[in-house]
Amino acid sequence: MDIKNGRTVKGINFIDLRDAGDPVELAGIYAKEGADELVFLDISATEEKRKTLAELVYHVAEKVNIPFTVGGGISSVEDVDMLLKNGADKVSINSSAVKRPELINELVAKFGSQCIVVAIDAKQIDGSWKVHLVGGKVPTEIDLFEWAKEVEKRGAGEILFTSMDHDGTKNGFANEALAKLSTLVNIPIIASGGAGTISHFTDTFTAGKADAALAASIFHFKEIGIQELKKALKIEGIPVRL
Repeated sequence: MDIKNGRTVKGINFIDLRDAGDPVELAGIYAKEGADELVFLDISATEEKRKTLAELVYHVAEKVNIPFTVGGGISSVEDVDMLLKNGADKVSINSSAVKRPELINELVAKFGSQCIVVAIDAKQIDGSWKVHLVGGKVPTEIDLFEWAKEVEKRGAGEILFTSMDHDGTKNGFANEALAKLSTLVNIPIIASGGAGTISHFTDTFTAGKADAALAASIFHFKEIGIQELKKALKIEGIPVRL
């Protein structure tokens, strides 16, 4: 769930955002429907120099009994401590990790790698995948694959890779890049950006070798049901919890 001004939003290629509902209410619905995990990303927190809303985390923790990750504007041990104390199971860092990679080491040393997720937003520029910061607004010259290797080396427990080229398009995940990532790192990779059909999930678990898949609009706007998706994946021989 992408959060802006306390509401769930969804866009295409990181722009043209539209409202998708109350995040606490949606969290409760998805937990009941069988989602394995929830991810809340305050997409304007870094840009506006705000911290992720600790109050939102508290209310979500009251509502759900499945793990959830929170990201957006996290840049210190103190930020993470506050969010975990309010009920988050994991935190996701992105821009702050690129700007100061030692932050990954500091957070892992304090809280353990199991709750430190590094999110990487990237898009293809002249045939190369380049990392972008601040909700995808600031391009860098950093190579996706080199950064992923460094992230693992510094102790992160998971990588959440969002293809900006695929985000919101419903044309499928960036499976070629995902498969390459899986050969380069040994930590779990969450695929994000492009889910539109059940077969897209099957493809990203097989061709893309992803360990998990994240989706938003297809669930927000009730295009695919979580149980419907899980049952279809099980038929295809992909291990899921029903």
